[in-house]
Amino acid sequence: MTKLKVLAGETALYGFGSIVPRMLNFILVPLHTHNVFSAAEYGSLTKLMAFVAFINIIFTFGMETAFFRFANKAGADAKRVFNLAQTCVLLVSVPLSILIIVFASPLSSSFAIGKHPEFIIWLVLIILTDAVVAIPFAQMRLEKRALQFVLVKIVNVVIVVALNLYFLKVAYHPAVNIGFVFLANLIGNSFFLIFFIKTLLSWRPTYDKEVSPAMLQYAYPVMLTGVAGMTNEMFSRIMLDAWLPKNFYSNISTQAAGGIFGACYKFAVFMNLGVTAFKYAAEPFFFSNATDKNSPALFARVNHYFVIVACVVFLGISINLDIFQFIIGSNFRAGISIVPILLMAYLLLGIYYNFSVWFKLTDKTFYGTIITLAGAFVTIVGNYFLIPIMGYTGSSWAALLCYALMALLCYVFGQKYFPIPYQLRSMIGYLVITSWLVYFVNLFSIDTRWLSIAVHLFIVLIYLGIVYWIEKPSWKQSKIL
Repeated sequence: MTKLKVLAGETALYGFGSIVPRMLNFILVPLHTHNVFSAAEYGSLTKLMAFVAFINIIFTFGMETAFFRFANKAGADAKRVFNLAQTCVLLVSVPLSILIIVFASPLSSSFAIGKHPEFIIWLVLIILTDAVVAIPFAQMRLEKRALQFVLVKIVNVVIVVALNLYFLKVAYHPAVNIGFVFLANLIGNSFFLIFFIKTLLSWRPTYDKEVSPAMLQYAYPVMLTGVAGMTNEMFSRIMLDAWLPKNFYSNISTQAAGGIFGACYKFAVFMNLGVTAFKYAAEPFFFSNATDKNSPALFARVNHYFVIVACVVFLGISINLDIFQFIIGSNFRAGISIVPILLMAYLLLGIYYNFSVWFKLTDKTFYGTIITLAGAFVTIVGNYFLIPIMGYTGSSWAALLCYALMALLCYVFGQKYFPIPYQLRSMIGYLVITSWLVYFVNLFSIDTRWLSIAVHLFIVLIYLGIVYWIEKPSWKQSKIL
């Protein structure tokens, strides 16, 4: 089996592991937005979960990537590297968790949930369990136990979804409200601890005077990059209600606008899950093929096919939003027009992940930090200037500009230190043509729903046929496939 086929198979498996949990998790969107939480309450939930995402990055401290790097080095003892990485994660996450729990009451007041400091405690415990199992999950990926990885993730999400349904439909109490979401996630995460109990008990606190500092030096730029990256993804959801003029939307509050933005942002999961699945499979793939003399050409082909598949996803969702919009409650559909912008933003993020292989393989991870910080700057400045004049649409454009800049900078730096013959003309062509096709198709509305579905399906099939016709000669000629 060829290397690209192996990567495709692993991506499909990780994709299944990402698609099924996220699709099960997506069930929560209609559950939360159809007559359970108001737009304002959903805005509060969105904001709290955005802060959770930031803290999660700090707790894991970039050790997942460091674990992959050092465990793949010649002569490395994978078990010892595991102990070193797990030790670092716990030394960071446990003290910070205790500190946040101590200040739970003032923190709850700052998040306008002053009557519920227990929400902060639940959230911190969720983040801590995520951190504790991060390296065990990375070990599964290193050992290519993709099927096991997938099953564990799916079971967790089934538990979370089932508990959401129970708490919000059977045992709901308005005094707890969004707290039920946190409680369901905390119970679901407890399953990870049970599953990894043998691995966690086998861990021994370990320090190596040479390897530990080297891992930390490698990991902290990754962590900073993660924080900056999370700024790119979550900053708008945190600051939207603060920077949005109070009367910008005449019929809703700024907090409700945050809820609408958060609900519509969920549609980006359709692109993000593909990007995430690809990242899970590609990171070990890139490291394991780093010494292959054909690796630059191989990595270029990987990016080429990623762009093609992502463009198909982008087209298929963007021209069918008249159908997808019914997933969320009617009070949240006003922001549905931002979905194509966000889908393209995440597509560009996937391209950035492809381009970023060079600084991970050359141990120049600080370039990743610089690039992501540049993206964070665009995110902050873009939101600051665009939110007051475009509302949550401005936040969406800020995300797209951010990821476009990151991909561009990563390509430029990468060609200097680790040249890869990416097919730029083809990539840009697919991106531009698909974007224009989405724009023109959405200019025309078809009143009959079934006719609309048929026409849009026909357009996607024609698109696939053209792609096949264009790519078929290269498939036959390629010696890498």
